[in-house]
Amino acid sequence: MTEDGADRVAAWLRANPSFLAERPDLYRLLTPPRRIHGEGLADHMAAMLDAERAANRDLAASARAEESFVHRAQRAVVALIAAPDAAEAVSQEWPALLGLDHCALADEGMPAPHRRSLPPGTVQALLPTGRDTLLRDDPSDAALLHGEAAPLIARDALARLPL
Repeated sequence: MTEDGADRVAAWLRANPSFLAERPDLYRLLTPPRRIHGEGLADHMAAMLDAERAANRDLAASARAEESFVHRAQRAVVALIAAPDAAEAVSQEWPALLGLDHCALADEGMPAPHRRSLPPGTVQALLPTGRDTLLRDDPSDAALLHGEAAPLIARDALARLPL
């Protein structure tokens, strides 16, 4: 960098003193001073250590969340295996076990307990041939699929399950 460029960067940093504090990830890219001598030099090492600690906290939080999801999924599978009625386990136990607002099995067959009955052609319309899963934001047909839980539904996931 030219001396003129370095002077412009320094002037800009003086005019924006919170720039690095608001972007701690940039400390990972900087070379800290080896020693602090006098009032004119700042100690960047502490800021860099704080940035690394924050990154490690985020990583640890992410790992805990993933572990929690895996644990919830395992409990849901065990509940399904142990259930005398799989549809009842999905509709009654899975929402609490998986942290969902609503969960249901649906088909176009005859009405049955713990299953939503859909009009003919609904499954094909929702999941066309070759498409076995679908994640949706703000589904327009929430009342059809989620019934009384529809006002709670901001996103849903559909999956075709072979019989």
